[in-house]
Amino acid sequence: MKRALLRLLAVIPVLLALSTIVFLAMRWIPGSPATSLAAGGNMNATAEEFTQSEERIRVALGLDQPLWKQYLTFLGDLVTLDFGTSFYGSNSVLKLVGEALPATIELTVAAMLIAILIGVVTGVIAAWKKDTVVDGAIRVGATVSFSLPWFALGILGVVVFGVVLGWLPIIGRLPNSLGYHPTTGFVLLDAILQNRPELVWPWVKHLILPATTLALSMAGFITRIVRTAVLEVLGDDFVRTARMKGLSESAVLRHHVLRNAALPIVTVLGLQFGALLGGSLITEMVFAYPGVGNLLVSAVHQRDYPIVQGAALAVAFLFVMVNVVVDLLYLVLDPRLRKVTA
Repeated sequence: MKRALLRLLAVIPVLLALSTIVFLAMRWIPGSPATSLAAGGNMNATAEEFTQSEERIRVALGLDQPLWKQYLTFLGDLVTLDFGTSFYGSNSVLKLVGEALPATIELTVAAMLIAILIGVVTGVIAAWKKDTVVDGAIRVGATVSFSLPWFALGILGVVVFGVVLGWLPIIGRLPNSLGYHPTTGFVLLDAILQNRPELVWPWVKHLILPATTLALSMAGFITRIVRTAVLEVLGDDFVRTARMKGLSESAVLRHHVLRNAALPIVTVLGLQFGALLGGSLITEMVFAYPGVGNLLVSAVHQRDYPIVQGAALAVAFLFVMVNVVVDLLYLVLDPRLRKVTA
């Protein structure tokens, strides 16, 4: 319990540091939202009218204030959980991020499940068949998979499975013809709550390509980690003792090897979830997937500071909370840690 509370308290300085970095980065990069808004307001304005309009917008947005004053205002809003409104359309940042976040979570969780399934199975087989042709083939495949960048896998998937074969949709999250109106934002949960089973299969089809694109690159890394962890456990004395007692190989694997190899594997999975979150932001752009990634990139292009800050904080919060959960899983998997933290 104490460990969990300490980890939760550590979330605050992490989010504060990240929000500060994002705040400064957005104001230091070239370009200004006032310029974009002034240009879009009146395309036929003279240079003088444009300058006056730009200055009015700067004042209205508070961008005429010194940087330290803007930062203090930002911190004050952050403490009260006021993430502000978009510079374009005055939509609530909390609402926009809340609408986009479920799609990103769905994509990341689906990718993680696929990566775990592929990575753990191939890693265990490679360790069990150490120094055989099977082991060599799996290691080569894992290296190739891990070496390919997300965007390259995504484009390849679009061309092969979307354009050439036509098996899977390549853009969006659901067909517009279904008229999906979110209740929670999570399609599977909404399909149950709204009694609309017709949403499930189209959603799965749209999810397959982006999720598999993310998963394949990560699965290769997980394969190598699982193989190493399992090989280390296979060399321990208790495994040899279990075999001498007459336990079958499958029983040794299930009851002794996998349980003791779980700790380093869980550690890696927790860290890789954060990497998948980052990768999902890129993948969403390739597949026009309506998640936080699309929202964030669009906001960066428009210099929409409140949305960039809100989206970055949402992603960071998810990553930190996953790591807290991983820390708690350590206590479940390793009883020795429970004694230390008691």
